[in-house]
Amino acid sequence: MRLKLLAALLVTVAAPAAAQEAKPRPNILVIVADDLGYSDLGAFGGEIATPNLDAIARQGVRLTGFHTAPTCSPTRAMLLSGTDNHLAGLGNMAEMLAPNQRGLPGYEGYLPANVVSLPERLRDLGYTTLMSGKWHLGTQPENDPSRRGFDQAFALLQGASNHFGNDVSSTPGTPGKATYRENGKALEVLPGGFYSSDHFATKLIEFLGKADRSKPFFAYLTFTAPHWPLQAPAADIAKYRGRYDAGFEKLRAERLARQQALGLIPANVTPHPIVLDEGRSWASLSDAEKREQTTLMEIYAAMVDRMDQNVGRVIAHLKATGQYENTIILFLADNGAEGIDLQRSRVPGMAERLKHADNRLENLGAATSYAAYGPGWAQAATTPSFLYKGFITEGGTRVAAFVSWPGASRQGRIDHAFGTVMDVVPTFVEAAGGEWRGSSYRGRAVQPVRGRSWTDYLFGRSDRVHAPDEAIGSELFGRRAVRQGDWKLVDLGDGWKLYDLATDPGETRDLAASHPNRVKALAAAWDDYARQSGVVLPSTPATFP
Repeated sequence: MRLKLLAALLVTVAAPAAAQEAKPRPNILVIVADDLGYSDLGAFGGEIATPNLDAIARQGVRLTGFHTAPTCSPTRAMLLSGTDNHLAGLGNMAEMLAPNQRGLPGYEGYLPANVVSLPERLRDLGYTTLMSGKWHLGTQPENDPSRRGFDQAFALLQGASNHFGNDVSSTPGTPGKATYRENGKALEVLPGGFYSSDHFATKLIEFLGKADRSKPFFAYLTFTAPHWPLQAPAADIAKYRGRYDAGFEKLRAERLARQQALGLIPANVTPHPIVLDEGRSWASLSDAEKREQTTLMEIYAAMVDRMDQNVGRVIAHLKATGQYENTIILFLADNGAEGIDLQRSRVPGMAERLKHADNRLENLGAATSYAAYGPGWAQAATTPSFLYKGFITEGGTRVAAFVSWPGASRQGRIDHAFGTVMDVVPTFVEAAGGEWRGSSYRGRAVQPVRGRSWTDYLFGRSDRVHAPDEAIGSELFGRRAVRQGDWKLVDLGDGWKLYDLATDPGETRDLAASHPNRVKALAAAWDDYARQSGVVLPSTPATFP
């Protein structure tokens, strides 16, 4: 009798454990949009048709306090490493290095050997790792995504290219050209009918279809839309004809009102005034200038729309193959909206590209055009924040982001907790059942992860991700900032300014004069951050964008 009772107890205790072990680990899909504005998606106050992304955002958690670096490659370094961009090889963009930064540790322009990438960690945990889209973390063969943890990878190596594939070269560094590689092999040509968003989604679906279904997957889908050059299929552009004739100031007001109605920002928020080159308002533009500007915004909207269509294709594949219900989906933009003036850009090869572009009004959006939409539309997209891509302000670093995580208790909410792109690695390594802490990995010294995991927060086991006294520094192009709780200290080259983002998310009221002790303490915290991260301020003044 005693033996039977003991056997019954053992079965009772073992059954839940066996059931827990049998539960499959989640698939992970990370989707990155390139230069997307904070308010472009419908779920974040936009008027552009983005039903697929909106559905995921509303199902999941909209992260209104999620922050990145001010530009793309530093953000991608932090996203895939979990540490600061100055420790992950992108202390500055490789294209923008100052003379005194060249050759220094932290300024390599690629992920150095002492950084463990997210796909490397997940592959070691038994995941199939797949990538399709923009890489921008090194162009040499040893820096290829296939050498940094991806089992399958179709990658644009540089930061931008012609969306119709008209600028391909198999040799990285060719002026005005872009290089694509598939699993480490450079492509001489792209398939007929190539359009970036379409092909990136197609390749990821292809990789997913061939993947070993006995293993969970990590998929990294990183669009180049809506990064310049603004180009889109004509049918998508036609959907937005006339939509933006009222101008960027009107669009900004409309989006601000929708954000308030959605609960994304406080009803009493004071938006930062638009800052325009030479102070040119919409009303001051000539009729010809207005026609050009509205056309550029129509093309931009079409690019966002087309990206959403392709997200829908990937989601449809996951649902058709029964994988959707066990897939965590994270979506984020890599920085704030782009307000660059291409005519004055320092991007290598830009003058040559513009020289050969056909930017007649009737040709804008076609494969032979090469244009961007400028600071007016960019600040409509970043409302209510200050400025846009390239700046360490909220407009450059607070991005549209959301996570859909089956079973998470915070699903279906709008969340305002502060977060950083460095949090992605610890969150997903933890979700996969791995350990992300420590300064060694597989017997070698590595940069420790500096982010924090969101898992306890998303499942209701914690009421915050980052402690209110944690100081998080940042720097790019000599522009500096440090965040501690709701306080933010910012220097754009004209001295420290202090903002209380809890009451002033638009960064409109400088409180430095009335809080000198806080300024002193936060400035000291930034100095500590700079020493620990190896920040080398550029010897030449910041001129980006």
